[in-house]
Parts: sequence; C-alpha cells; structure tokens
Amino acid sequence: MKKILLLLLFPIIGFSQNQFAFGFDGTTAAMISAGWQVTNQSSPVYATAPTWSIADYTAPTATTPFGGLTPNGQAGGLNSFALINYTSTGTSSTAGSGTISNWLITPVVNVQNGDVVTFYTRIGKNTTTADPNASFADRLQLRMSTTGSTTTNPTGGSAGLGDFTTLLDDVNPNLNLTDYPTSWATGLRTVTISGLSGPTDVKFAFRYFVTSGGPAGNNSDIIGIDSFSVDRPVASAQSFFTNNFSIYPNPANNVLNLSVKNGLTVNEISVVDINGRTVKTINNSFDSEMEINVSDLTSGVYMLNVKTEEGVATSKFVKN
Repeated sequence: MKKILLLLLFPIIGFSQNQFAFGFDGTTAAMISAGWQVTNQSSPVYATAPTWSIADYTAPTATTPFGGLTPNGQAGGLNSFALINYTSTGTSSTAGSGTISNWLITPVVNVQNGDVVTFYTRIGKNTTTADPNASFADRLQLRMSTTGSTTTNPTGGSAGLGDFTTLLDDVNPNLNLTDYPTSWATGLRTVTISGLSGPTDVKFAFRYFVTSGGPAGNNSDIIGIDSFSVDRPVASAQSFFTNNFSIYPNPANNVLNLSVKNGLTVNEISVVDINGRTVKTINNSFDSEMEINVSDLTSGVYMLNVKTEEGVATSKFVKN
C-alpha cells in the first residue's frame, strides 16, 4: 500500500488573534463594571443630560429607532447595542443647542502596529427607500490614547480631548444627511493601528461629536454602536514559526530542541500526531530554548504547536 503523508490534517492558514471584544449586551451598569467609562463634555451640558448607555427599549413600536419593532444590535437580540442622542447638549432635554462631545471610553487594551479595530455604527432613524436620508446629521469619532492606565480623560468642555489625541476614524465629519450608515448591514468600520514604537497599552474612545447639536440645533439625532473588536492578524502558523523559532535536530531521536527568537515568551507547547491527536503538552513558560523529550513517541510525522501571546506557531518534525 502506498503511504500518503496526510498534511491536509494540518492546514496552514492565516488567522487573527483577538485582543479585545465587547458586544454591548446586558445593561449599562454591566458595561461600566467591565471597565468602560463615560463622560459628557458637551457645551453647554445641563445637569441631567445623558451619557452613553446600553439600549433599553421596553415596548418597541413602529416608530422606535433602530429597527422599529425589533431594535436589535448588529449581533445579539433586542437592545444589544450602545447609543447616545441629541439631548447631550442644550439648556434642557427639549430646548437649546450647542456642541456635543459625549465620550464612551474602553478599558486598557494592549495593541501593536498592524492590529485591526472594527465596530459597527448606524443612525437610529428607520430609513426607507422613499426617505433614505437622516432627519438630522450625526457624527462619530474613534480616538486613541497611548498612555494606557494613566490616561487623562477629556475635561473642560467640548474642545477637550484629554490624552485621546490620535484620531483613528471620523464618521460623517462634514455632517451630511446622506453619509452616516443607516443600518447595521452598512455600518462596518475598520481601522488598522500604525505609528506605535512597539506593543502599547492604549484606550480607545467613541466621541459623539456634533456641532450645532441639541434639541434646537440644526444637527444631531441618535446613533448606536455595536460589536467592537481589536484583532491581531497573524501570518500563517508555519511562517510565524519560521520567523520566531527553530527546531533541531529534525528528524529527532530522543530530544527535540526548540529555540526562541525575537524575545517571544512561550506559554504552552503541544505535539500532535498525524491523526490530529494531542500526544504531549508542556505548560512551562520560557523565552530562550527548551529540550522536548520525544523518546516516548513512536516513529512518524508530528506537528509541534507553540502558543505565545502573539499567536500560535506550527511546524512539522519527524521522530525516528
């Protein structure tokens, strides 16, 4: 019988590692407990003006924003998204106008150049083919602070940015009635991180930023966001291994040596046989070199999976 090396059992594909994700399910209190922060720096801002919150429509009607009878998020069920509206500024909830600057700030996230930030946003108005435009123009910024846990939040009114001086995305900066996404299906936003000196603790912030907003303003209505995620694209598991590790000797008899490059820390090693079964797991952390005892393995082809904080590296080796 002809022997066939079943390499298809070990597909080499590209993938990404999630660094942070939040789906805005649950309650506003749960969001705050998870480390999110809110601050309304609109000018003027009255005492009971809202901050960002999780939607809580209890009796949807045909005129309820975000889908009428079913105001669902981009993912999840009823009320599974965060929102903010025009009453962020003014002299009351029904009068006045001003500049809206209402912030929703993430917990600390560790990122590096090349990481991809995604989220969904839409206006709340239920547009139709006959009436496809927003009633009032809205705007949303995504900003970043590179000072991590020591970040200074915005203060001092609508012009204040705190440490959030890096603008990553600006949705409808010209305040047009046609340019803000009108559905979750069209509301995906994608940003790639760049300009950092290396891995960095950051915070992201959504800034609802509308001039001439408020109950008596020319702009601002209601917007939502959902499915915020930060992901790290990783090259194929094989190329990731080649760039960061080496193994020798290969074929191996009793010992396989794993050498680490580029200062990566290995968190776990597993050996998988040609049938896809994990036959050995090593949980010792190290960042230089390790001897792996393979004397107890039967002769054949194996895959070595090396788990790090940057992703999983994979390489084939032969046991004599």
